[in-house]
Formats: sequence, structure tokens, C-alpha cells
Amino acid sequence: MHSLHRRIAPLALALIAAAPALAQWNYPPTRTVDASDTYFGKTYADPYRWLENLKADDTKAWFKAQAALTDGLLAKIPAREALAREWMEMDRLQPAKYGDIMYENGRVFYKKTLGGENVGKLYWREGWKGAEQLLFDPTTYKAGVVTTIENISPSVDGKRIVLGLSAGGAEFSELRVMDVDSRALLPEKIYPSYGPMGWTLDSTAFFYDAGKVTDIKSLGIELNRKTRLHRLGTAVATDADFFSDETNPELGIEPKEFPQAGVDESYPDYLVASVSTVQNEMRMFYAPISEMGGPKIAWNVLCRPSDNLVRGIEFMGDSVYAVTHTGAPRYKLVRTSVAHPDWAHAATILPEAADSITALAKSRHFLFVVYSNGVVDRVVRYDPATGKSSEVALPGSGSVDVSCPDWRTDNCIVSITAWIKPKTLYDYDALTGEFRKSLFNSDVAYPGFENLVTEEVEVPGHDGAMIPLSIIYKKGIPRDGSNSCILEGYGAYGISYTPAFSVRRSVALRGVVVAYAHPRGGSEKGEDWYRGGYKTTKPNTWKDYISCAEYLVAKGYTSPAKLGGVGTSAGGILISRAITERPDLFGAAICNVGCANAMRMEFTSNGPANIPEFGTVRDPVECRALYEMDGVQHVKKGVSYPAVMCVGGWNDPRVSAWEPGKFAAALQAASTSGKPVLMKVNYNNGHFTEEKIVTFENFAGQFAFLLWQTGHPDFQPAGK
Repeated sequence: MHSLHRRIAPLALALIAAAPALAQWNYPPTRTVDASDTYFGKTYADPYRWLENLKADDTKAWFKAQAALTDGLLAKIPAREALAREWMEMDRLQPAKYGDIMYENGRVFYKKTLGGENVGKLYWREGWKGAEQLLFDPTTYKAGVVTTIENISPSVDGKRIVLGLSAGGAEFSELRVMDVDSRALLPEKIYPSYGPMGWTLDSTAFFYDAGKVTDIKSLGIELNRKTRLHRLGTAVATDADFFSDETNPELGIEPKEFPQAGVDESYPDYLVASVSTVQNEMRMFYAPISEMGGPKIAWNVLCRPSDNLVRGIEFMGDSVYAVTHTGAPRYKLVRTSVAHPDWAHAATILPEAADSITALAKSRHFLFVVYSNGVVDRVVRYDPATGKSSEVALPGSGSVDVSCPDWRTDNCIVSITAWIKPKTLYDYDALTGEFRKSLFNSDVAYPGFENLVTEEVEVPGHDGAMIPLSIIYKKGIPRDGSNSCILEGYGAYGISYTPAFSVRRSVALRGVVVAYAHPRGGSEKGEDWYRGGYKTTKPNTWKDYISCAEYLVAKGYTSPAKLGGVGTSAGGILISRAITERPDLFGAAICNVGCANAMRMEFTSNGPANIPEFGTVRDPVECRALYEMDGVQHVKKGVSYPAVMCVGGWNDPRVSAWEPGKFAAALQAASTSGKPVLMKVNYNNGHFTEEKIVTFENFAGQFAFLLWQTGHPDFQPAGK
């Protein structure tokens, strides 16, 4: 996601520490302050407000002390490192993984990560079958710094490529331009940027994201962003402000909206621009390409949020096609004129189906529409020339992705994966319907995975809704409640928790049940499912998750003492509220880079862009909804809470480390269970990172904590 690519309890309830827990775990001292907010006649205490200042010395000292305590305890679990090594060994079995496959002027560019490699490198070929050549190795870029390639953008003539490079999990990149034939980096450096947005058709300039401030820790870093245009060989300081609130005040671009603009190479007669937050409904503009050289571009409206266009838009011929949820909760494909777009009267090309549209792709002659029932995907091919559509006979079953790197042909790449089935890449000829294993595919069999099984069930929710639940376990495990279980959930932004392979599921070979809840807030069942866990309906998200937990207990997969819950990012709302509403149902929980302090989220750098998803405290109804979402506000003194480990990324631009930090502080002071409440700080990470070593060690620590606290014999501390 930007992906992006966010307290009515009396003050005294959060101030009095649970003495047994303090004595047992020796938590670092945590002071409180007399801070609060009053909204619409209600006062919300915030005694840990001081932790929000991550630049203050006392705050940094508190996080370091918490990190030291956590790291010391996790180090006493030998199986933690063994689990990380196991994943690395499994990863080495994979010959190569490919991503960001792009085609320009006969040249193919892609990232490739060999099995066991920490980060991916950039390669290219002259033609699809040309000899592979290493273009850029990020491990040699800066001595002593692990650099990752966040994004790439090759020029239209294929002679140059923009690289977005970052380190430590930071999502802001330094942009560098490389000459492909010489492999030389050109002198210009641009920082900080979210990345390039493509090139001009003559390959002399590229569009890129930029901001008004350069301090990535600044609260204003994500406000008033803009698209700039850099011409090769000119000073970066002179780059034109191409599309922003300043150059286009008539468009009413808000500070929280991200303006992006460029040229769609496959539809070169127009410039296309968009402004966005996390809201799914698109807001886009377009203008004839001839206006690019004029004094000011007169942008025309392509679509407004009220047109309800989501999940994909493509230009073909005289028409523009898009996915909409207008009158179709599971979405439909519609078409209107490019010259005179009228979405209110758009023609329906593919009507709503029983499953939901998740994506749209384009080749030279066809559109491809991906549908999903939340577990199994299918693809429909549509021919605009004939108006006919047909189901694509896929070579496998699972989650499907379709991409067509060379829009001049009908040759595409289709990937298929599932919970315990590694991704397989196929070359797909849309003209003939033929599939064959892709040049970029590498088959692999992971030892032991043949002994795992998956179940897809639906669980009755608190209000009668049927909640999808995916369960993975080793064949033959008992159903007597004795198994440790890791239950994950998300439920936000309309993002579905679709099946995808990970070597981390090898933990199930140890008799651990691994389960994924699909609560409202995602879109496994369409737009209504998403809106059912959104703003004022958000309690359904954690209540659905609780229903899934209750099902796992009732059916004997696990028991409350053996159940570990996990919520990541926006899933921090889910897990923080699940354990504060039903602390008796969980033995342990992880709040991983999680939004646990929803009432304060909008005051972070990433917060304003997330207001469309969660709401604002400045609205009386949404303020109350944010209170309901806020885990910190629902921590109460004297409650026997499960063991909890909060995780924060020090370089995280999406969810500031203080959100899980404040949740940990409140729980440490309130819980009477005697179980540990820990704050893990990843100083070498952000919201996530490509670095395998960092990622595997991070999740091995999380799994080790859950399995330690749920009594798994392999994960008990040494000497206990």
C-alpha cells in the first residue's frame, strides 16, 4: 500500500503500572504527561503524547531501552535464529525471482534476485531471448550501506534508465540516471523522491515525484507533493514544476493529495495526470500532448471520485475503459469516449459477476480483466474490435496476475500462486491462447510443504455475515486445542488478503496452525465488503477477526492460551482492538508497524492522505469512529491482557514508530496478567524492506515471541 503507496478512559487508568509485570520484566521507566484533546465536548487523555517526538533525546532513549529489553529476551530463544536460517536455506532453493519486467525499444529490463541473495540486482537483455547482462548491482553503490532498488523507469528509446535507490527500509529514494550501453551513472542526483513517473516520448526528460521539504522525518514531507520534469544535462534546481497545486490552482489540489503526471507511451496523443490519496475512486485529468510545449497546460477532467472508477483504467482507440462500482458492488467494466468522457452514461462492457474484478491489463489488441472470489482468480479476455469476451483457460489455479510489458504485441506474462504453492510465471500468447513456462520462471519444490494442507471456510460473524477464513496446517495434527496458532488479519483500503506463497509458512511444519482472516474492510466479497469495515462501520473489522478466532477455538484447531494474533500496518487497528475487546481470547499478539493510535494518525506525515479511509477528528461522527478504532484509548487498568509485542520501524514513513510505542507503554502500565509487553524497534527497517536478511530476522522474532508465549516446546527460552 502507499500502498501505500497510516480516550475516554480516565487518565488514571493508564497511569498506574501493574507491579507484578514491572517486577518480572523490568520495563524501562515510562513517564506520563498531562496531555489531552477535547473534541465535541469529550476529552481524550493522552499521557504518552511525549513519545510522539522521535527527535527528542528522552524519546530516543526510551525506544532504545525498550529495544534492548526486547532484543535481550528474544535472543534467549534459540529457535528464533534457527527459523530465520531455515527460511534463508529455503530461499536458496529458488534459482531466481524476477520483478519489474519492462520492455522498451527492443530491450528488456528487470530485477532479479537469486536464491539466498539479500537484495535484487538490475539486468537487461537485447530482445526477450538475448544474453542476460548485469546492469546495476546495488550492493556496490555505497560502501557499508545496504542499498535497494525501489523502482526503475527505462527511457522510450531504451538507452537510459532512472533508478530509485534507498536504504534501511526508507521509501523515499535517491534518483540516479544510468546510460545502459556504458553502465555509467550520469551526474544528476535527486533526493528525496517517491520515484520516477516515466519519460517524455523523445527520451530527453523524465517526470518524477518531488516535495517542498527534504527532511523525510518532517511532518510536511508528504504534503504539497508535485510532479517535476527533469531534462538530462540540466541542473536539478532548474527542473520545471510540471503538475502541482502551485502550477494548477484551478484544479483545487489539496495539500494531502499526490499529483502525478506523464505520458502513456501506448497512447501518446495525450498527457495524463491524477491526484490521489488512499481513496480508491480515481480523480484524473488529461490534455493533448501538443500542449506540453505551451506556457500552461489546460487540463480536462477525465474522471471525478463521484464517477466511482477503481482498480484500473486503460485507453484503447477512441475509447477509455475503466472498472466501476456504480450499480455493481462486485464491479463491472465500462467504456466511454476519450474525446467526451461521460461516465454517467458509459456503456457496460462486462457486467457485474458473482466474483469481483480485481485488476485490468492491456496488450496490443485485448483487455484482460482479473476476477477473484477471494481465493481463486480467473481471467476474461475482451476484444474491443469485435466486442467479444472469453474466459482464459489458465494452466493453474490460485491468485493470478497479468502483465503485458510490450504493449506493441499480445504477448503477456501471467503469474499464478497459492498459500503453499510457489509462484509460477507463464508466457501467454493472447492471440493463440497458448501458455508456456516463462523465460523468467524457475520451478522449485520446498521440502515438507507437500505435508501441508489448506482449508477455505466461512465463519458466522457477530451479525450473521459469513467471514472467509483460510487455514493452513500439517496433515494429521490433532483437533484438541493443543496447537499453537498464528492468526493474521488486515481489513482496510479494500485490499483483499489473497493467497500468495511464502517460505515463512514452513512454521506450519512444526505443528503450528497458520490462519488468515478476511474481515470486512477488505474486498474479498466486493465493494459492500469493503464499506462494511470503513470509518463508522470499522468495528466489523475486528469483530469479524474475533469471530474467526472463536471458530478456530471451537473447532479444536487451537485454544485461547495457544492463539497468537497478528495485525500489520492498518491491521494494527484490527489487532489492538481485538485484544482490548477480547483479551481472554488470545495468548499473545503482535502489533506490527501497526496503527494503534488512530485518533492521532492524521497528525503524522502520512496521516492526511489516510483521512478518506479512516476519518478525521474534526468531524463529530468520524471522531467517534476513530475513538472506537483506537487501541491506545481502550487500554484499561487491571485487565489481564495477553502477551504483546509491538514492532516499529524507525525509518517508517507510513506508521510512525510511536503508534505501536504508545500502545506498548499503555499496556505495560495496565496489564495484570504478568505476561510480557515488549516494544521491538527495527532501526534497520521502515514499514518493510526488500532485504531478506532483515525481513527474515524480523518475522522470525515475531513468530518466536508468539510461539514462546503460546507454549510451543521448540520456542521456549534457553535455561527456562
